[in-house]
Amino acid sequence: MTEFTFDSAHVIVGYDGPCGRLHGHTYRVKMELQSDRLRPSAHVKRDIMVADFKTLKWAKKDVEKGGLDHAYLNDLLGDDTTAEVIVQHLYRKTLERIRENLSADDDGSDLQLKVTLWETPESYCEYWE
Repeated sequence: MTEFTFDSAHVIVGYDGPCGRLHGHTYRVKMELQSDRLRPSAHVKRDIMVADFKTLKWAKKDVEKGGLDHAYLNDLLGDDTTAEVIVQHLYRKTLERIRENLSADDDGSDLQLKVTLWETPESYCEYWE
């Protein structure tokens, strides 16, 4: 498990209220990944990790380096930028990045990921499949 923050702006298109205007958040993210075995990573070739924390924290990077920090989320996700859509995006992109590092004989079927996203200190949502 790891936690991190990133800052981004967005507009919820069609929202009747303040969220329909450009605004930003310091999002807090918790990534929880479980597995029944250890694996190598992009940075170490021995079976000693579930996943590298660097891989789990990809969204913390600046938008120009492939992350979400200081991004305008509508440019990346379109008109739908609710916390629920953002957390689903984080989940799917994180699993995609983890699977890129798996060996050819490893389908990653044992991996269980849950992502929690706080939009404010009091409001959060969780996503898993």
